[in-house]
Amino acid sequence: MESYLSSAQYDLVTPDGLITRIVSRGETKMEVVVTIDTISSAFVGFIIDPSEVFFNIKSSLAQLGVEGKCKELSLDQMTHTAEVLVELSSFGSLAKILLSYLTEGCYIGKLFAADQRRRVRDPDYLLRMFKRNDRDNLPLLALGSHGSKEFQLDKVNGYTVAHLALRDGVLEYDPDTANFIPTLAKALCIPKVKTRDLLSLHQVWKEKAPRKVNPGEILLASTSPLHIRTVFARVINSMLPKGIHHTSADVLQPDTQDSGDVFELYGESTAELTHIPLEFYTLEPHREHIFFSDRDQLITSLEDPKAVFKVFDSAPQDLSLRSAVFVVKGEQMLNLTPKDWITRTVHPEQFPGLFDPLKQAQMVNEYIRQQPSYPFLKAIESGYITSQGVLFCRYFPSPLMKKMLLGDLVQSSLKGIYFQIPSQSYGDFFSHEDRAMLLDLAKFAIPVFWVDKSCGKILRFTPKPDKDTGMFVPLDQVKQFIRATAFGVYGSTLINLQFEDELTEILEGVLEMRSVVNHPLLNNETPLTLITGGGPGLMEVGNRVARTLNILSCANIVNFIGTEQRQNPYIDAKMTYRLDRLIERQAEFNLDFPIFLMGGYGTDFELALEGVRRKVSTKTPTPVLFLGNLDYWREKITPIFQANLRTGTIQGSEWVSNCFYVVETPSAALKVYKEYFSGTLPIGKNYPSSKEGFFTRT
Repeated sequence: MESYLSSAQYDLVTPDGLITRIVSRGETKMEVVVTIDTISSAFVGFIIDPSEVFFNIKSSLAQLGVEGKCKELSLDQMTHTAEVLVELSSFGSLAKILLSYLTEGCYIGKLFAADQRRRVRDPDYLLRMFKRNDRDNLPLLALGSHGSKEFQLDKVNGYTVAHLALRDGVLEYDPDTANFIPTLAKALCIPKVKTRDLLSLHQVWKEKAPRKVNPGEILLASTSPLHIRTVFARVINSMLPKGIHHTSADVLQPDTQDSGDVFELYGESTAELTHIPLEFYTLEPHREHIFFSDRDQLITSLEDPKAVFKVFDSAPQDLSLRSAVFVVKGEQMLNLTPKDWITRTVHPEQFPGLFDPLKQAQMVNEYIRQQPSYPFLKAIESGYITSQGVLFCRYFPSPLMKKMLLGDLVQSSLKGIYFQIPSQSYGDFFSHEDRAMLLDLAKFAIPVFWVDKSCGKILRFTPKPDKDTGMFVPLDQVKQFIRATAFGVYGSTLINLQFEDELTEILEGVLEMRSVVNHPLLNNETPLTLITGGGPGLMEVGNRVARTLNILSCANIVNFIGTEQRQNPYIDAKMTYRLDRLIERQAEFNLDFPIFLMGGYGTDFELALEGVRRKVSTKTPTPVLFLGNLDYWREKITPIFQANLRTGTIQGSEWVSNCFYVVETPSAALKVYKEYFSGTLPIGKNYPSSKEGFFTRT
């Protein structure tokens, strides 16, 4: 897989081959053995019928009148080599001269695999490429300056055919061309020399000259310059007028830019040639320059949870390995096998940090190269992957991959990241760096999906608007989460089977209230979410009530391994935190309407945070409810508040106490909400404080 991604060769062609033996030489014909080395292991010619593999002579030879046809072919997949017996024929005096100068070591052509499975059937496949450019702003498909207007596409016998109009005239050679041929023959021994460009210096355009093929001569006809980036094109000899043949230099490669405009023909016919017929062959899916929006089957497959979970079933099942695969096509996604995945054993090491910046940089770069997603991202950067697609990873990518993921080329090509486990070391729990990268990916329009086996759903990371936080949300509830007003329940993990009826009645009342109030935070158009810490006890009660009432049930879950906490089973949307980020997690609830139940240290801390939020917020404060026995809340809150009053440590902030309301019944809670949404609740800096640290409603 990795050698395939880094190969500069397309899978339908080989590199150029060179003459290794001259079998026979005559004035107009010669036979040579052409040897081709370093053929890509992905070359399709290794696996299709040999009758579909053709020798393609170099255009510089063909334009001088040399035709080359394969007489015998031997392909060796083990050694990645081929040996071809080629018959070379001359048409015209210049071709005879060139044959006499060809020697061993001359590179004269390559193999093309005309795989019938890859022939383009639907003209729409090509039509959608018109007026689109590649990453270098070059046309994906165009003929001349007028593009599609000069490019006629039809469907013939089930396949797409283009008819390229020929220009009015022909190409001929100047008198000095014969003197150039010895130099050309030497240049053919040096693969990097562009012999076609050199030859064009001797070509002369003859305006209005007839485009007729004369016996024993080569005709050089021309079209407008062709740009091809998405397919191979091949001349269809069977559709040329009777008696006219194109040379075996009949393939236009997908790196053709503003060229591909000269066609070499021979034979005998009284008909004047007007068009060149072309057929087309698709590239490897990852090299097709296809936009994600054009991949209907892929988009449909990604919307099917069963199909997405099946992708991870195809991955190597050894969880000690990290694995990744980049998918650009629906058929590819539905037929993945373990060999399609790149796997890595990653060995994390302690980085030295800023004390040794050189070593730090070296170790970070090495760690990046160890990641299974690296070969795919590198191939995108290098131009070996040009189609847009999605990345599947067993584990969420390391934050150190951020610089590659957010690079211009990768960012424009990567249309989604799907992972199954947040961390190889910490299981379901994200690090601070992970969450920062999730936000960055969202800002750069790269969606991230958690294919969560624990709930059997696909969850999408969704930032909360105007907040530097987000959650993984079921796909069908993303819009609800974004628009929702957030209620929340804080309470003990040790108390269960209490407050369920009361919470149910309160939230039912709020849902009913939406139809009679029109407040930015509560109206018929604004859904609700309920957020807890995701653990047992009263948090479980809150999530259970939310799910019962069809309110999106959310949780900020921390890794309390070995403690009293466990994740409750009533959670729909979530974010997870490692234990060292407990305080950060507490600060990211971002509740519009907190409801406090009985609780211990964690609940006390959350209460303090809600008070601080209201003190420093520039927004209009919202009420905080304390549900339960008045005496309990008086014992918990009043002594601290009064101590702060006596010492003057909350001077100027005493008003925060008017945000807190003890409610012993659901009706009292709903009364607070009704006053708030109607604008009659005395809350905020301009209203008096309470000596007890809270107010009550009955």
